[in-house]
Amino acid sequence: MDVHGRDLRYFVAVAEQLNFTRAAEGLFISQPALSKQIRMLEAQVGAALFERDRRQVQLTPVGVALLPHARRVLLEWDAASDAVEVAKRLQHATVVVGISTSPGRGLLPSIRSRFADTFPDAQLVVRQCGWGDPTAGLADGGADVAFVWLPMPDLERYDLIVVAREPRMVALPASHRLAATDPIDFADLADEPFLALPASAGPLRDYWLALDERRGRAPLIGAEVASAEETYEAVHSGDGVVLLAAGNADLIARGDVVVRGVRGLSPSELALAWRRGDNRPLVQGCVHACRLATDFQS
Repeated sequence: MDVHGRDLRYFVAVAEQLNFTRAAEGLFISQPALSKQIRMLEAQVGAALFERDRRQVQLTPVGVALLPHARRVLLEWDAASDAVEVAKRLQHATVVVGISTSPGRGLLPSIRSRFADTFPDAQLVVRQCGWGDPTAGLADGGADVAFVWLPMPDLERYDLIVVAREPRMVALPASHRLAATDPIDFADLADEPFLALPASAGPLRDYWLALDERRGRAPLIGAEVASAEETYEAVHSGDGVVLLAAGNADLIARGDVVVRGVRGLSPSELALAWRRGDNRPLVQGCVHACRLATDFQS
Protein backbone atom coordinates (compact mmCIF):
# COMPACT_ATOMS: atom_id res chain seq x y z
CA MET A 1 0.00 0.00 0.00
CA ASP A 2 1.13 3.52 -0.81
CA VAL A 3 -1.18 5.48 1.48
CA HIS A 4 -0.97 9.22 2.09
CA GLY A 5 -1.05 10.57 5.64
CA ARG A 6 -4.04 12.69 4.65
CA ASP A 7 -6.03 9.53 3.83
CA LEU A 8 -5.17 8.00 7.20
CA ARG A 9 -6.24 11.21 8.93
CA TYR A 10 -9.57 11.12 7.10
CA PHE A 11 -10.03 7.46 8.00
CA VAL A 12 -9.33 8.07 11.70
CA ALA A 13 -11.73 11.03 11.77
CA VAL A 14 -14.58 8.92 10.39
CA ALA A 15 -13.69 5.98 12.63
CA GLU A 16 -13.85 8.17 15.72
CA GLN A 17 -17.07 9.96 14.75
CA LEU A 18 -18.76 7.02 12.96
CA ASN A 19 -20.48 9.77 11.03
CA PHE A 20 -19.29 11.11 7.66
CA THR A 21 -21.03 14.47 8.00
CA ARG A 22 -19.53 15.31 11.43
CA ALA A 23 -16.11 14.02 10.38
CA ALA A 24 -16.18 16.19 7.25
CA GLU A 25 -17.09 19.25 9.31
CA GLY A 26 -14.17 18.59 11.69
CA LEU A 27 -11.81 18.22 8.73
CA PHE A 28 -13.20 21.36 7.00
CA ILE A 29 -13.97 19.51 3.77
CA SER A 30 -17.24 18.54 2.10
CA GLN A 31 -18.92 15.26 2.90
CA PRO A 32 -18.81 14.06 -0.73
CA ALA A 33 -15.07 14.78 -0.92
CA LEU A 34 -14.50 12.82 2.30
CA SER A 35 -16.55 9.87 1.03
CA LYS A 36 -14.52 9.87 -2.19
CA GLN A 37 -11.20 9.80 -0.30
CA ILE A 38 -12.38 6.93 1.91
CA ARG A 39 -13.43 4.92 -1.17
CA MET A 40 -9.99 5.54 -2.70
CA LEU A 41 -8.33 4.38 0.53
CA GLU A 42 -10.47 1.25 0.57
CA ALA A 43 -9.43 0.55 -3.02
CA GLN A 44 -5.75 0.84 -2.01
CA VAL A 45 -6.28 -1.40 1.02
CA GLY A 46 -8.26 -3.89 -1.03
CA ALA A 47 -11.11 -4.17 1.45
CA ALA A 48 -13.98 -2.15 2.90
CA LEU A 49 -13.15 -0.21 6.03
CA PHE A 50 -16.69 0.84 6.94
CA GLU A 51 -20.14 -0.71 6.79
CA ARG A 52 -22.61 2.09 6.20
CA ASP A 53 -26.31 2.43 5.60
CA ARG A 54 -28.76 5.27 6.05
CA ARG A 55 -28.84 4.89 9.83
CA GLN A 56 -25.28 4.13 10.97
CA VAL A 57 -21.62 3.72 10.12
CA GLN A 58 -19.55 0.90 11.60
CA LEU A 59 -15.97 -0.28 11.22
CA THR A 60 -15.41 -3.53 9.40
CA PRO A 61 -12.93 -6.04 10.87
CA VAL A 62 -10.33 -4.63 8.44
CA GLY A 63 -11.07 -1.11 9.66
CA VAL A 64 -10.75 -2.24 13.29
CA ALA A 65 -7.35 -3.77 12.47
CA LEU A 66 -6.14 -0.64 10.70
CA LEU A 67 -7.31 1.95 13.26
CA PRO A 68 -4.63 1.61 16.01
CA HIS A 69 -1.84 1.55 13.44
CA ALA A 70 -3.23 4.59 11.64
CA ARG A 71 -3.41 6.47 14.93
CA ARG A 72 0.18 5.55 15.75
CA VAL A 73 1.42 6.64 12.31
CA LEU A 74 -0.35 9.99 12.66
CA LEU A 75 1.08 10.56 16.14
CA GLU A 76 4.58 9.84 14.87
CA TRP A 77 4.08 12.13 11.90
CA ASP A 78 2.80 14.94 14.13
CA ALA A 79 5.85 14.53 16.35
CA ALA A 80 8.12 14.58 13.30
CA SER A 81 6.39 17.70 12.01
CA ASP A 82 6.87 19.45 15.36
CA ALA A 83 10.55 18.48 15.41
CA VAL A 84 11.01 19.84 11.89
CA GLU A 85 9.41 23.15 12.84
CA VAL A 86 11.67 23.46 15.89
CA ALA A 87 14.71 22.73 13.74
CA LYS A 88 13.62 25.31 11.18
CA ARG A 89 13.25 27.95 13.89
CA LEU A 90 16.64 27.07 15.34
CA GLN A 91 18.27 27.57 11.96
CA HIS A 92 17.28 31.22 12.14
CA ALA A 93 18.14 31.68 15.82
CA THR A 94 21.21 33.07 17.56
CA VAL A 95 23.84 31.81 19.96
CA VAL A 96 25.17 34.44 22.37
CA VAL A 97 28.91 34.07 23.03
CA GLY A 98 30.05 35.77 26.22
CA ILE A 99 33.56 37.22 26.42
CA SER A 100 35.39 39.35 28.97
CA THR A 101 38.21 40.23 26.59
CA SER A 102 38.52 39.27 22.94
CA PRO A 103 39.53 35.61 22.83
CA GLY A 104 41.86 36.43 19.94
CA ARG A 105 44.08 33.58 18.81
CA GLY A 106 41.98 33.28 15.64
CA LEU A 107 39.29 31.45 17.61
CA LEU A 108 36.14 33.39 16.78
CA PRO A 109 36.63 33.49 12.98
CA SER A 110 37.44 29.78 12.94
CA ILE A 111 34.40 28.92 15.08
CA ARG A 112 32.09 31.13 13.03
CA SER A 113 33.19 29.46 9.81
CA ARG A 114 32.67 25.92 11.10
CA PHE A 115 29.41 26.79 12.83
CA ALA A 116 28.05 28.27 9.59
CA ASP A 117 28.77 25.02 7.76
CA THR A 118 26.12 23.29 9.91
CA PHE A 119 23.80 26.20 10.72
CA PRO A 120 24.01 28.59 7.75
CA ASP A 121 21.00 30.64 8.85
CA ALA A 122 21.95 30.95 12.53
CA GLN A 123 24.15 33.65 14.03
CA LEU A 124 26.85 33.83 16.67
CA VAL A 125 26.41 37.09 18.59
CA VAL A 126 29.25 38.25 20.84
CA ARG A 127 28.36 39.83 24.19
CA GLN A 128 31.03 41.76 26.09
CA CYS A 129 30.95 41.18 29.86
CA GLY A 130 32.75 42.99 32.65
CA TRP A 131 35.67 41.39 34.44
CA GLY A 132 33.59 41.20 37.60
CA ASP A 133 31.71 38.25 36.07
CA PRO A 134 34.13 35.33 35.71
CA THR A 135 31.46 33.30 33.87
CA ALA A 136 31.17 35.93 31.10
CA GLY A 137 27.37 35.88 31.17
CA LEU A 138 26.71 32.17 31.77
CA ALA A 139 25.63 32.57 35.40
CA ASP A 140 22.91 35.14 34.70
CA GLY A 141 21.76 33.56 31.43
CA GLY A 142 23.05 36.42 29.31
CA ALA A 143 25.26 34.07 27.28
CA ASP A 144 24.71 30.58 25.85
CA VAL A 145 28.42 29.77 25.69
CA ALA A 146 31.36 31.82 26.92
CA PHE A 147 35.11 32.13 26.72
CA VAL A 148 36.28 32.05 30.33
CA TRP A 149 39.56 31.95 32.19
CA LEU A 150 40.09 29.17 34.66
CA PRO A 151 39.50 28.70 37.49
CA MET A 152 35.84 29.71 37.39
CA PRO A 153 33.42 29.56 40.34
CA ASP A 154 30.68 26.93 40.64
CA LEU A 155 32.48 24.73 38.14
CA GLU A 156 30.03 21.86 38.75
CA ARG A 157 27.36 23.91 36.95
CA TYR A 158 29.29 23.99 33.68
CA ASP A 159 30.94 21.87 31.03
CA LEU A 160 33.99 23.21 29.24
CA ILE A 161 36.79 22.53 26.84
CA VAL A 162 40.20 24.16 27.22
CA VAL A 163 41.07 26.03 24.03
CA ALA A 164 44.43 27.57 24.98
CA ARG A 165 47.20 27.07 27.56
CA GLU A 166 49.62 29.97 27.77
CA PRO A 167 52.33 31.25 30.11
CA ARG A 168 51.39 33.94 32.56
CA MET A 169 53.37 37.11 31.92
CA VAL A 170 53.64 40.43 33.71
CA ALA A 171 52.92 43.93 32.40
CA LEU A 172 54.86 46.77 34.02
CA PRO A 173 55.96 50.31 33.17
CA ALA A 174 58.95 50.58 30.85
CA SER A 175 60.64 52.59 33.62
CA HIS A 176 60.23 49.77 36.19
CA ARG A 177 63.40 48.42 37.78
CA LEU A 178 62.69 44.95 36.33
CA ALA A 179 61.67 46.06 32.85
CA ALA A 180 65.01 45.07 31.36
CA THR A 181 64.79 41.52 32.79
CA ASP A 182 63.17 38.75 30.78
CA PRO A 183 62.05 36.41 32.20
CA ILE A 184 61.50 37.74 35.71
CA ASP A 185 61.44 35.44 38.73
CA PHE A 186 58.06 35.68 40.42
CA ALA A 187 59.82 35.94 43.77
CA ASP A 188 61.21 39.29 42.60
CA LEU A 189 57.68 40.52 41.91
CA ALA A 190 55.98 39.25 45.06
CA ASP A 191 56.37 42.50 47.02
CA GLU A 192 55.23 44.74 44.15
CA PRO A 193 51.78 46.34 44.22
CA PHE A 194 49.53 44.29 41.95
CA LEU A 195 46.43 45.20 40.00
CA ALA A 196 43.49 42.98 40.97
CA LEU A 197 40.21 41.97 39.38
CA PRO A 198 37.01 43.00 41.22
CA ALA A 199 36.23 40.91 44.30
CA SER A 200 33.21 39.44 42.47
CA ALA A 201 35.64 37.56 40.20
CA GLY A 202 36.20 35.16 43.12
CA PRO A 203 38.86 32.50 42.51
CA LEU A 204 39.88 34.17 39.25
CA ARG A 205 40.99 37.27 41.18
CA ASP A 206 43.15 35.05 43.41
CA TYR A 207 44.61 33.25 40.40
CA TRP A 208 45.77 36.43 38.66
CA LEU A 209 47.26 37.61 41.93
CA ALA A 210 49.13 34.26 42.03
CA LEU A 211 48.01 33.55 45.60
CA ASP A 212 49.04 29.89 45.33
CA GLU A 213 52.62 30.89 44.57
CA ARG A 214 52.92 33.41 47.42
CA ARG A 215 53.19 30.77 50.18
CA GLY A 216 50.73 32.52 52.46
CA ARG A 217 52.01 36.07 51.94
CA ALA A 218 49.17 38.46 51.19
CA PRO A 219 49.56 40.52 48.01
CA LEU A 220 49.76 44.29 48.02
CA ILE A 221 46.83 45.59 45.95
CA GLY A 222 47.64 48.77 44.05
CA ALA A 223 44.25 49.12 42.35
CA GLU A 224 41.29 47.16 41.03
CA VAL A 225 40.71 46.99 37.27
CA ALA A 226 37.71 45.82 35.26
CA SER A 227 38.80 46.23 31.63
CA ALA A 228 41.86 46.13 29.40
CA GLU A 229 41.86 49.92 29.08
CA GLU A 230 41.70 50.42 32.86
CA THR A 231 44.56 47.95 33.19
CA TYR A 232 46.75 49.78 30.71
CA GLU A 233 46.08 53.12 32.36
CA ALA A 234 46.79 51.77 35.85
CA VAL A 235 50.08 50.12 34.80
CA HIS A 236 51.09 53.22 32.83
CA SER A 237 50.37 55.38 35.88
CA GLY A 238 52.50 53.16 38.12
CA ASP A 239 49.61 51.92 40.28
CA GLY A 240 50.90 48.36 40.06
CA VAL A 241 52.03 45.50 37.87
CA VAL A 242 49.61 42.88 36.50
CA LEU A 243 49.73 39.28 35.41
CA LEU A 244 48.16 38.37 32.09
CA ALA A 245 48.11 35.53 29.57
CA ALA A 246 50.69 35.59 26.80
CA GLY A 247 47.93 35.77 24.19
CA ASN A 248 46.61 38.99 25.74
CA ALA A 249 49.95 40.79 25.85
CA ASP A 250 49.08 42.97 22.86
CA LEU A 251 46.11 44.41 24.77
CA ILE A 252 48.45 46.04 27.31
CA ALA A 253 51.91 46.27 25.73
CA ARG A 254 51.89 49.68 24.11
CA GLY A 255 53.30 53.10 24.79
CA ASP A 256 55.34 52.98 27.99
CA VAL A 257 54.02 49.58 29.13
CA VAL A 258 56.04 46.42 28.48
CA VAL A 259 55.28 42.73 28.98
CA ARG A 260 57.84 40.26 30.26
CA GLY A 261 57.90 36.53 30.92
CA VAL A 262 57.65 35.23 34.49
CA ARG A 263 59.38 32.18 35.96
CA GLY A 264 57.69 30.16 38.69
CA LEU A 265 54.05 30.39 37.61
CA SER A 266 51.74 27.73 36.19
CA PRO A 267 50.30 28.42 32.72
CA SER A 268 46.92 30.07 32.27
CA GLU A 269 43.98 28.26 30.69
CA LEU A 270 41.29 29.73 28.43
CA ALA A 271 38.16 27.61 27.97
CA LEU A 272 34.86 27.59 26.16
CA ALA A 273 32.16 26.87 28.74
CA TRP A 274 28.42 26.20 28.64
CA ARG A 275 25.78 25.31 31.22
CA ARG A 276 25.81 21.62 32.11
CA GLY A 277 22.90 19.78 30.54
CA ASP A 278 22.30 22.43 27.86
CA ASN A 279 21.87 20.15 24.86
CA ARG A 280 20.21 22.62 22.52
CA PRO A 281 21.37 21.94 18.95
CA LEU A 282 22.80 25.43 18.44
CA VAL A 283 24.77 25.33 21.69
CA GLN A 284 26.20 21.91 20.93
CA GLY A 285 26.85 23.02 17.36
CA CYS A 286 28.93 25.91 18.68
CA VAL A 287 30.81 23.55 20.99
CA HIS A 288 31.48 21.18 18.09
CA ALA A 289 32.68 24.05 15.92
CA CYS A 290 35.06 25.08 18.72
CA ARG A 291 36.45 21.55 18.95
CA LEU A 292 37.08 21.54 15.20
CA ALA A 293 38.69 24.98 15.34
CA THR A 294 41.05 24.11 18.17
CA ASP A 295 41.94 20.74 16.62
CA PHE A 296 42.76 22.58 13.41
CA GLN A 297 44.94 25.08 15.26
CA SER A 298 46.85 22.32 17.01
